[in-house]
Amino acid sequence: MRALQIAATGMSAQQTRVEVISNNLANMSTTGYNARRAEFADLHYQQATRPGTVTAADGTIIPAGVQMGLGVRPTAVTVNLRQGSLNQTGSDLDLAIDGDGYLEVMLPSGLSAYTRDGSLKRSADGLIVTSDGFPLVPEITIPDDARSIAINAGGEVYAYFNDQVEPELLGQITLASFANQKGLEAIGSNLFLETAASGNPQVVDPGQEGTGTLRQGYLEESSVDAVREITELIKAQRGYELNAKVITAADQMLGATTQVR
Repeated sequence: MRALQIAATGMSAQQTRVEVISNNLANMSTTGYNARRAEFADLHYQQATRPGTVTAADGTIIPAGVQMGLGVRPTAVTVNLRQGSLNQTGSDLDLAIDGDGYLEVMLPSGLSAYTRDGSLKRSADGLIVTSDGFPLVPEITIPDDARSIAINAGGEVYAYFNDQVEPELLGQITLASFANQKGLEAIGSNLFLETAASGNPQVVDPGQEGTGTLRQGYLEESSVDAVREITELIKAQRGYELNAKVITAADQMLGATTQVR
């Protein structure tokens, strides 16, 4: 009774689908979050009779054959790279990337990580850091006596002082791009690591080589579509229930077989 095992793989697949949907809904308010989607493929097949098999001496060939599928398996959880809407905050250190690209930050381990979360802060030493305290790469330090900060679309950071008319250039914010953004490894806290699948980062100034520009005083909202996620959740629930009914039917069939006298 292969139906029991096949339906079990279907229930497991729908459970994975629900877990991905629940993570999307949990991150509806996460800055720069991109919705995920679970993808599946059918399992291998048992070839009871192969298509094209010769069945007679005159060369008669079976046109279709008998191929019994053994269920479903998850293949990937891919990221929808659609950009979220930009929400105006008015904060000097809030940055939204309008287009492709990632901000590069330095982890305590010395590795570079990448993020689209532009809710930046100022550390006690004046460094521009993320909400978790990771400094931007390259590092930019804001002087203690700076009156205000201005960041243009090209990533140049200027500081204004009370005793100066012209602003002072503090540094340049760069953006990293990847050949395959979906190949990045998510590690939480809106951070990603490069992998062999993503390729090496190409670091350029904002607006160059296909990267987006920066918008000061804005943050990118989550790209999760709540209506779509609820629809997918209902479909996953129905799929799980149908596979459970298959298991119930298969169990009843086995029960009928054992009662044969």
